[in-house]
Amino acid sequence: MTLELGGTLCIGAIVVGGAIIVAGILYFVYNRMVTLKNRAENAWAQIDVQLKKRNDLVPNLVETVKGYATHEKSTFENVTKARAQMMAAGTVAGKAKASGMLTNALKSLFAVSENYPDLKASQNFMMLQEELSGIENKIAYARTAYNDSVYHYNNTQEVLPYVIFAAMLGHKKQEYFETAEVEKKVPAVKF
Repeated sequence: MTLELGGTLCIGAIVVGGAIIVAGILYFVYNRMVTLKNRAENAWAQIDVQLKKRNDLVPNLVETVKGYATHEKSTFENVTKARAQMMAAGTVAGKAKASGMLTNALKSLFAVSENYPDLKASQNFMMLQEELSGIENKIAYARTAYNDSVYHYNNTQEVLPYVIFAAMLGHKKQEYFETAEVEKKVPAVKF
């Protein structure tokens, strides 16, 4: 009887010890996954802030150019349409695509400005152009930070011991903020 009681206690201790180890691993995995998810969400919020700044700047830029180039209606419409799509996009992929369209529309707007020396010399236009350039640099930096955060979050979900618990805890891979195909094309340079 003593041998049976000792064996039962030993098995009980192993079960309790195993449960404590599993609980510890689960605690560690859960906290790590939440930290990485929050880091990726924060990085996305940083992109969103810069995209909003750019979207807020676009109407001022268009109005400034309109004052000088009244017959460039299609260019203004394209910029306005791209801005509206950017504001309406709800997913990472949608925002990336709309961002590429807006970038291309703005390139067209700046190309139009080349035909108007008075516009290029306008203090307001130069200030808006400089501000937009700064925002574009911040967007590029924020994209990199976001994609790095998503990489770490997604990668962690595929390695042990996280792979065992990640889906069980409700974690899903996040999308990268990828450059739209339109932006990947090499610009044609003509002399």
